Amino acid sequence: MTKKDVFVLQDILLSNAQTAAAIRRELESRHILAVNLLSSPGAGKTTLLEAMADRLRGKARIAVIEGDIETERDAERIRAKGVPAWQITTGGACHLEAKMIGKVLPDIPTDIDFLFIENVGNLVCPAGYDLGEGLRVVLLSTPEGDDKPKKYPKAFTTADVLLLSKSDLRPHLPFDVEKAKAEALSLNPKLRVFVISSVAGEGLEEWIDFLFQARQEILSRA
Repeated sequence: MTKKDVFVLQDILLSNAQTAAAIRRELESRHILAVNLLSSPGAGKTTLLEAMADRLRGKARIAVIEGDIETERDAERIRAKGVPAWQITTGGACHLEAKMIGKVLPDIPTDIDFLFIENVGNLVCPAGYDLGEGLRVVLLSTPEGDDKPKKYPKAFTTADVLLLSKSDLRPHLPFDVEKAKAEALSLNPKLRVFVISSVAGEGLEEWIDFLFQARQEILSRA
């Protein structure tokens, strides 16, 4: 990487950080907790959001921003649950950036409690970009294997929560929950860890209870 390349990257990240800070202030003023979901493709982010839409109905008002390289498929799945959703297609970019969220923000209802941002499926690029979220969540699914935290450390060191997803598949796959937890916590001792299955329902109530507590704590500090 040349010196010019370094300066350009620094400018991009500085601009992103400034935009993210403005988004965070705006969301906090609306008493909205934004949750940025990171994971590899297929780890279960959209399925988790569908399960949460069912469980939060009548308890909290939510909206979703979906990030993908192409198609509106994930947003359509969320809308089918009666939840407002906006699709951001990056056209090849491997992550969302704060300016993309900023363009959608004026359309987000002001009376929601949670804004979930499903980032592009990738454990590398999204970890480097603040989107103005109040909570960053990384999913690691059982089929991926329990050795991923140290392979993709930034996704875990920058997260607040680790969701070990697709737990219903553990009887069929060599996934060591305690190993995955220990490796992630060795990188980031402050991680809150939940073992969940969006299909079987394991751990979802505990995770949702945590979300309500986190919203109260984070917004009370704003």
